[in-house]
Amino acid sequence: MASEDLRDTGVWRYPAIAACLVAAIAHLPVTPSHLREAAYLGVLFVLLELACVALALLLQLRSDRLVALLVAGLGAAAIIAYVVSRSIGLPLVRDDIGNWADPLGVLSVAAEAAMVGFGVAGWSHRREARPLARRAGLAGAAAILGAGLAMTVVAASADVGAAGTGGMGTAASDSYWAAVGGSAFSSDGVTRTYYIEADEVVWDYAPTGSNQVTGKPFDDVAATYAVAGPGRIGPKYLKCLYRGYTDAAFAHLRSRPASEQYLGLLGPVIHAAVGDTIKVVFKNECPFPTSMHPHGVFYAKDSEGAGYNDGTSGADRLDDGVPKGGTHTYTWKVPQRAGPGPADGSSVMWMYHSHTAEVADTYAGLMGPMVVTRAGQARADGSPKDVDREVFMEFFIDNEMASPLLADNVKRYLKAPVSPDLLNSEQFAESNLKHSINGYLFGNMPMPTVRKGQHVRWYVMDMGTEADLHTPHWHGNDVTVNGMRMDVVSLLPAGMVVADMVPDDVGTWLFHCHVNDHITAGMISRYRVTR
Repeated sequence: MASEDLRDTGVWRYPAIAACLVAAIAHLPVTPSHLREAAYLGVLFVLLELACVALALLLQLRSDRLVALLVAGLGAAAIIAYVVSRSIGLPLVRDDIGNWADPLGVLSVAAEAAMVGFGVAGWSHRREARPLARRAGLAGAAAILGAGLAMTVVAASADVGAAGTGGMGTAASDSYWAAVGGSAFSSDGVTRTYYIEADEVVWDYAPTGSNQVTGKPFDDVAATYAVAGPGRIGPKYLKCLYRGYTDAAFAHLRSRPASEQYLGLLGPVIHAAVGDTIKVVFKNECPFPTSMHPHGVFYAKDSEGAGYNDGTSGADRLDDGVPKGGTHTYTWKVPQRAGPGPADGSSVMWMYHSHTAEVADTYAGLMGPMVVTRAGQARADGSPKDVDREVFMEFFIDNEMASPLLADNVKRYLKAPVSPDLLNSEQFAESNLKHSINGYLFGNMPMPTVRKGQHVRWYVMDMGTEADLHTPHWHGNDVTVNGMRMDVVSLLPAGMVVADMVPDDVGTWLFHCHVNDHITAGMISRYRVTR
């Protein structure tokens, strides 16, 4: 009987070989992206491909009932995994949920279904095929293999076209756009809690007392913005800033390491991955109501942090403006549409700021950055795995004339008597326009340091008025933005740009706004590249 089984050349055998090969080939185009997204899934794809090829080779040698059963079993297991990934999702992989129409997925399931069918036929068929049937089986196998190869090429091309330059693969198909267009939030079970307080602090725009870019004392132009004197406040101001704390008692300020001192007046960096929930326990210690309003993520009305005529009342209004000494917990969900799109890298930038009296609040200093990383590509802290160093920069003409703390600053820092004519003069107004990067003037920002060959991701943002049209420029190195190589990027108020750099030029380099009058007013800093 064993020798009869080994000689069995039933009509099912050759189509089964072709189905195994098509199943292996159909998985190849998406294997690299799955290895990047979730390594275990990429490894499973590789094992499936190897198993399919091994069975095809084994079928050349023997076609007994055991081999037929292996063919059917492998096809059935792969189909079950496909159904699970599209229905409830797999660990670290949520992009495929609901993505039933993915061309490569449909093709692979068709090939796996053929494996099941031919395997079952082989398990039940024990007669040697006649020459005519054998030729029919060979013809059928050739047709399956040829059609499978052609359909794989077409399906893979469709996925690449849909994904653009972002390398999203199947996630950028029609179902991807349906998902980002309003599908239900799919939680990964992770909640990231931040304790942030709005504190009144004394801020110094030029703490070194000199121009660190020129290495010389401030000249007359720079003194307008950076030196205290008759008719001007100088570099120090009372401001309200977001600061991170260790817990809900708000007794212990979370200190910033030396590598983050350049962040200046920016609030704590909030990191999250798609599928996470962000919970911000917020306390206000500023002398006016403040809030936290996020960009990009999903929030209910009790966590919007903005008050306006939206038809809400009661508990849904408590987030609008937290009074001095008050607390409020904001809950923000991170759905697919808050994460990277088809042309993005592994993470995108959003911001948060106070929106109780938005203009005054931002001029008081209440702003901070937020990063959302693609599912499966985040470290434990939410930062992207493929990035060695993240750097955050805010370009902002901070108009202290519009700050709610102006009267306190005048009283505290201007020598009496202060005449109304002075407060209304153009010279006084100009001296209060702080053309800053992260709240620093004329190179006073602590230099961020990166290493040659690192993957550095720069997140740059902007706030302000029509005067805040900024063009951040890196000396010495360049960046890639949306697939384009450049060394100057463009920012509009409330704009955010993600720029990737692999520095190759060691040294200390300028980083500044390229608008001429912004340069002369102090919107200039430096960064360092080491070996």
